Amino acid sequence: MKTNTVPNRTKRANDEPRQLTIVPHFLPHADGSVLISCGNTKVICTATIDENVPPFLKESGRGWVTAEYGMLPASANGRMRREAVAGKQTGRTQEIQRLIGRSLRAVMDMKKLGSRQILIDCDVIQADGGTRTASISGAFVAMSLAVNKLLTQGIINENPIREAVAAISVGMFNNTLLLDLDYPEDSNCDADINIVMTASEQLVEIQGTAEGATFSIQQLNQLISLAQKGIRSILAAQQQALKAN
Repeated sequence: MKTNTVPNRTKRANDEPRQLTIVPHFLPHADGSVLISCGNTKVICTATIDENVPPFLKESGRGWVTAEYGMLPASANGRMRREAVAGKQTGRTQEIQRLIGRSLRAVMDMKKLGSRQILIDCDVIQADGGTRTASISGAFVAMSLAVNKLLTQGIINENPIREAVAAISVGMFNNTLLLDLDYPEDSNCDADINIVMTASEQLVEIQGTAEGATFSIQQLNQLISLAQKGIRSILAAQQQALKAN
């Protein structure tokens, strides 16, 4: 049940994102990996280079980027059953991993990548809202590390990544705009919107719903501007993590 009070933000302003950390090379065996933490949400993102492409790209000379997403059983309150045990993925899981893949492909030149694919895995180890947006932001760094490996080894000659991409959530409660929602805020907001944007501030995707109240075009524009501010800070953290590589 929704509350009738604005979510408590005594520790940060309404336009202030959660504390963000990105730890590169978090796992030793992946071609690229990070642990991204957005407040209490933590996701391990890995990138694996596969010298094969999907059947529809055979002999095209073009590469591909695809993603898988999952939440570990103890990542949220109460144990979640593994989807592998259930025998199928939920619609939510499929939707999120497709979003991650689309977001990364938006900034990748597939011809420069060549006839290979990069497999992204995003595993949520702790969930407190914004797992899909954290996955996109972390996956970009993991993908960049994998591409750097291809460049260093001389497997490709040009960087196929055109620019960075990141994502964040925004919301509205009683006409109050909020940036980077945690789970309690997400659960109680009147509108919840996920925004994916490139470093050149081009929109990749907007996912938004009016769950408790409708919102105007003017308010949507305000929410996009708020997300733009948050994404700039994520892009800076991504670059810092890559420079530490």
